[in-house]
Amino acid sequence: MPSRLQRGLIVSCQAEENDLFDSSEFIVAFAEAAEIGGAVGVRIRGAANIKAVRKAVQLPIIGITKATFPNGEMLITGTLEEIEMIGSSGADLVALDGTGRLRPNGLDGPAMIAEAKRRFSIPLIADVATHDEGIAAAAAGADYVETNLSGYTEQTKNTRLDVPDFELVEKLAKQLPEKVIAGRRFWTPEQVAYALRVGAFAVVVGTAITRQIEIVKRFVNATKTQ
Repeated sequence: MPSRLQRGLIVSCQAEENDLFDSSEFIVAFAEAAEIGGAVGVRIRGAANIKAVRKAVQLPIIGITKATFPNGEMLITGTLEEIEMIGSSGADLVALDGTGRLRPNGLDGPAMIAEAKRRFSIPLIADVATHDEGIAAAAAGADYVETNLSGYTEQTKNTRLDVPDFELVEKLAKQLPEKVIAGRRFWTPEQVAYALRVGAFAVVVGTAITRQIEIVKRFVNATKTQ
C-alpha cells in the first residue's frame, strides 16, 4: 500500500477546530475530490474523520491526531494509544512527531517510534524539523520521514515560512532514498515538481488545496499590494 504513494501527491484534508469546514462531511468531500483529481493518498485527522473517509475513498489514508506540547507547540500523534486508535479506525499509515522534543509521556520521537514499531505493524511516518531528526527517526524504525515541521519548532524558528524547505528535503533524500516525504508550505505545482526532482518520495499539500479561507486571503492580500 505505501508504494502507491511514490512520486505522487498526498492531500492533507483537514480543518481547524470551529472552522466552517470542521465536520466529517466536508473532510470526506475533500478526500473524494482529491481522489477524483488523481492524488495518491490523503492525510486525515481524528478517528471519526478517518472512519468516514475510509468508507468513501480507496486511497491510502495517513492518520494523525493533534495536540500540543507543554510549551504550546503542535504535537502530532502523541501517544501509543492514539496510534492504536488510528490504526483501528482504518488508516493505512500513522504520522507522528519524530522530533527530539519530549512528550508528556516522557518519550522523544525516536523512542516513541521504536516502541510503536515494537507494538504495532502499521507503517509510521515521522514528522521532523531537521536533518538529524530525520536520520534518527529512520534509525529508530520510521518507514518514512516527512519534513513538515521545519520552521515550526524552537530549533528551526529562523527557517523561512514562505517556501518549502527544499534544502532539508534534498539533504535527507540523499541519505534516505525513497523514504522522504516533503510537506508544508507548498503553494504551486512547480514547487511540488521541484521537490520530486530533488529526491522526495511524495509530496503533501494541504492549505493550498483544502483551506478555502486561507486561499481567499492570499488572493485578497494581492489586491492590497496594488
